[in-house]
Amino acid sequence: MSKLRFEVITAAFGKKAVNVPAATERPSKYYATKVFNREKMFKYLPGEVYAKLVDVIDNGAPMDISIAGAVADGMKMWAIENGATHYTHWFHPLTETTAEKHDAFIEHDGKGGVIEEFSGKLLMQQEPDASSFPNGGIRSTFEARGYSAWDPTSPAFLMDDTLCIPTVFISYTGEALDYKAPLLKSLRAIDKAATDVCRYFDKNVKKVTTYLGWEQEYFLVDEGMLLARPDLLLTGRTLMGHDSAKNQQLEDHYFGSIPERVSAFMRDLEIEAMKMGIPAKTCHNEAAPNQFELAPIYEECNLAVDHNMLIMAIMKDVARRHGFRVLLHEKPFKGVNGSGKHNNWSLGTDTGTLLMAPGKTDKDNLRFITFVVNTLAAIYRHNGLLKASIMSAANSHRLGAAEAPPAIISSFLGSHLSSVLDHLENTTDDVVRILSKRELRLNIPQIPELMIDNTDRNRTSPFAFTGNRFEFRAVGAEANCASAMIALNTAMAEQLTIFKQEVDTLIEEGQTKEDALVTVIRKYIKYSKPIRFDGNGYSQEWREEAARRGLDCEASAPLVFDRYLDPGSVRMFAKMDVMTETELRARNEIKWEMYTKKIQIEGRVIGDLALNHIIPTATKYQSSLLDNIIKMETVLGKEQGDALSVENIATVKEIAFRVSEIKRLVEVLVERRKVANRIKEEREKAIAYHDTVAPMIEEIRTHIDTLEMMVDNELWTLPKYRELLFIV
Repeated sequence: MSKLRFEVITAAFGKKAVNVPAATERPSKYYATKVFNREKMFKYLPGEVYAKLVDVIDNGAPMDISIAGAVADGMKMWAIENGATHYTHWFHPLTETTAEKHDAFIEHDGKGGVIEEFSGKLLMQQEPDASSFPNGGIRSTFEARGYSAWDPTSPAFLMDDTLCIPTVFISYTGEALDYKAPLLKSLRAIDKAATDVCRYFDKNVKKVTTYLGWEQEYFLVDEGMLLARPDLLLTGRTLMGHDSAKNQQLEDHYFGSIPERVSAFMRDLEIEAMKMGIPAKTCHNEAAPNQFELAPIYEECNLAVDHNMLIMAIMKDVARRHGFRVLLHEKPFKGVNGSGKHNNWSLGTDTGTLLMAPGKTDKDNLRFITFVVNTLAAIYRHNGLLKASIMSAANSHRLGAAEAPPAIISSFLGSHLSSVLDHLENTTDDVVRILSKRELRLNIPQIPELMIDNTDRNRTSPFAFTGNRFEFRAVGAEANCASAMIALNTAMAEQLTIFKQEVDTLIEEGQTKEDALVTVIRKYIKYSKPIRFDGNGYSQEWREEAARRGLDCEASAPLVFDRYLDPGSVRMFAKMDVMTETELRARNEIKWEMYTKKIQIEGRVIGDLALNHIIPTATKYQSSLLDNIIKMETVLGKEQGDALSVENIATVKEIAFRVSEIKRLVEVLVERRKVANRIKEEREKAIAYHDTVAPMIEEIRTHIDTLEMMVDNELWTLPKYRELLFIV
């Protein structure tokens, strides 16, 4: 073992769990202490201002600019009392991360000193320099102006000494340069469309809220181990590494006992999350070694997205306190599970009805079927777009491998709900009857009867119905949930709008409301049938069947992004007033550029490691074998020495071949990068990187992984999978 690797591993063995003091109070006491929520608003704002702000948050009332000053004063007072010295507009640029520019609460007092100041104008709007954020050609590089604007529906919060104010981010010419602005528009669109449909069943419904419950998967590795792996540090994934003899084949890690150090990290993370108002609920070991999951209680979609972006930042900080690094890449280790971020999506009314849950009456169940069938129709019509919304260079490694759903969007309903839809499609009955739960008798006296859901689970389904919601399982661990939610919400809003128009037309033609609803529902059950699949999504048979059904089976990320610019996608986003064609084209330019840059970096990293780490190490071991062969010949004579050195001679030749191939392939890789870099169009450049550069990375890896198993363990400089994948 190399000295560096020995020191890294020894240090890891010496790490102890950080002592996390048990909270002296229950979580309910410190929950949201760092959030300017309604409790603080009520305390720090005048009554009239508080009422107007709550009306904006709850009912979508227009923001009264006149209250901005009072809100800013109250927010500043609360923040300063809690140690804040700065404020920032916190937003989600199109980099898959968050951004912030910090300003101090100070202005000149006119007497040679300063006063603590934070005005309504500064709360409502700021002008961060936008020149270095990706904009997809909307602005020239010398045109820097961009605006951030306060989103009052997501509460401000404290990070260390800074008051963070969630905002949208737009260009000087008005186009969205972030995820939040189109997300808010998509939520408005689905609220209107779903409310209109809900009124067929309940005239009292005034608002429909979109809910999101994300499940964040991640890996932990010892910090020293990561720092000794340049590929992990620079790309987020291992570009080389032979399988560990033991990885996840025993399935013993899943839901297993949590290691002491990890448990301390999780407890610390939960405390920090709850202080930020993030309702962290569940944590457990995931399927792969060193893989874990955190999931909160579901929340309103916009807030849930903000909280997910925040939790990813918090867990990175907390991990360092515990001697770990968090890996959020969708496939950091080849051959074991990748990491996803299941998005549990549902709709609910202001009257307390969950629209994706079966009811107790025929009317309730007709409503339930209405929304389920419209969801199926929406994802069928835009299945390619939904795949594009979750596609990335990183997620393309995960999709279709080790529990991740395939790169084909389909929906699992389960036999019970499928049979209900089939019955409704083919029958003339007027009544829709659905059992909300079924009893399961185990015939074990000590175990009570269980109430089981209407569906089982299908872990290979990208979009599965799970009892009272749909679970969008294809979203990647590092992604901003907003990308998938924008596409899904907008598609659903469009479908519900079309549905209502068709129902209203039939009513105008003389059908009863119930007959019209059932007639149109039957139409969309038949229309969306190709999207329904309850079988094994990994099978080759399904890929062939999906193609016959007309589903989008493209797996190349640069080509998948094209779905954003399909005429149907452009028309849908414009009709629902979510994004313009200019914004869509700009976002695709960014997606293609981002894909290219990530593969480009991976190519450079593996080339550097191959030439500066792997080849010298292999050559050094080869030299030691040659020295051994010469010594054997000297002592035993050439004939006998050669006879006894057959295996060493074969190994020397094998190393020579592998080293030669690595050198050759790195040269080819560099040349292909140069050719691709000369391409002007971002789409064509991304395709070239996908088709010609990415395969070379995998081919080089094959030779490196073979050398890893041949070279003396004492000489190998990089921590191996067996050391990276098991926390000690």
